[in-house]
Amino acid sequence: MDPKGREVAGYRMHAFVCGHTRPEGSVRGCCSEKNSLELMRKFKLDTKAKGIHDVRVQKSGCLDFCENGPTCVIYPNGDWFKITDESIPKLVEFLQGGQLPSEYLLDITV
Repeated sequence: MDPKGREVAGYRMHAFVCGHTRPEGSVRGCCSEKNSLELMRKFKLDTKAKGIHDVRVQKSGCLDFCENGPTCVIYPNGDWFKITDESIPKLVEFLQGGQLPSEYLLDITV
């Protein structure tokens, strides 16, 4: 058993929300100046409030899609999303085992 009382280490799903900061005036902008950290906190608190304890929501370094607005990637599938106040309830539902919120998927094809 690990220090958190889990018999199996890790999480069923892991959500990373970009918390990167670029210098002021950067052409690409950055997620943190677009409230990504506040969105991450809301996402995390809403997940906990729903009693979802086998998922981790945390900030990450640069996810390299800052020009699209605040972004989030959820593993193990590696699904990429634009995170907004409107998308958070659907993302929480997804973490509960609900349907993939495809309307918030980020097109990351190059």
